[in-house]
Amino acid sequence: MGDIKNFRRVWKKPKRPFNFDLKMEELKLLGTFGLKTKRELWKARTELSRVRNQARSLLALRQEIRDKEEPILVNSLSRVGYVETNATLDDVLNLEISDLFSRRLQTIVQKKFYFKTPYQARQAVSHGHVLIGDRIVNIPSYVVKVDEESTIKLTPESIFNEILSKPESDLGSPETENLEIPTESTSEVKEEEKVSTESTSEVKEEEKVSTESTSEVKEEEKVSTESTSEVKEEEKVSTESTSEVKEEEKVSTESTSEVKEEEKVSTESTSEVKEEEKVSTESTSEVKEEEKVSTE
Repeated sequence: MGDIKNFRRVWKKPKRPFNFDLKMEELKLLGTFGLKTKRELWKARTELSRVRNQARSLLALRQEIRDKEEPILVNSLSRVGYVETNATLDDVLNLEISDLFSRRLQTIVQKKFYFKTPYQARQAVSHGHVLIGDRIVNIPSYVVKVDEESTIKLTPESIFNEILSKPESDLGSPETENLEIPTESTSEVKEEEKVSTESTSEVKEEEKVSTESTSEVKEEEKVSTESTSEVKEEEKVSTESTSEVKEEEKVSTESTSEVKEEEKVSTESTSEVKEEEKVSTESTSEVKEEEKVSTE
């Protein structure tokens, strides 16, 4: 058994987390469903990937095994409202990440009790204002089953029973639906449309000019890049020439050392010759002395 503090991770990061389009999509989902961190989004994506992998593995099985296993998967998903009871594996493969988020307790509470924002609904759930049957559930990511959806209600002592109300129309909140919009004459409307058209044409011209300037800047950057590459090549050539000069100096140094060694050898040979001459001179003197003695 493993330690509960060292639990296994149930989510995977995206392969390219700094992709611009991916980041924009993630931020949109975070704001739409009131998620706290991207980790909640990654958990849902991992769960969706797991369900799709199960469906694909069932498609690869024989028909008799598939007929046994397919209803088990579909029933488990229909209990939590991801698919209909008569769904097929194609419906499972067509599931989106929004289908999973729509079954969260936070999202269902927001739609059922008319919270203004998903973050207000998250606060109500986290602070224990929501009941499922007779028990308080304070987990915003709780997946609501289909038979539990009708038993969701607010606690009797919750302040949200007083401040929440159903909007009278689908156009906005009760604070904004009774605002009077002043009517204008047709001529004024046409003039405003004309002015807006002119401003739009000016904006398009400015965008065209900015595009041209951007292209010029790109060309200048390209030219500077080419010059930089040429400078780098010249530096490389100079480095190679410097290395060749150093090798030549090394060779000359070695030849100089050889010459010095030869001079040293010649000096030693000269000293030996001098010593031999000295020895011969001494022997000659001895011979002379002997002749002198013999003469006497």
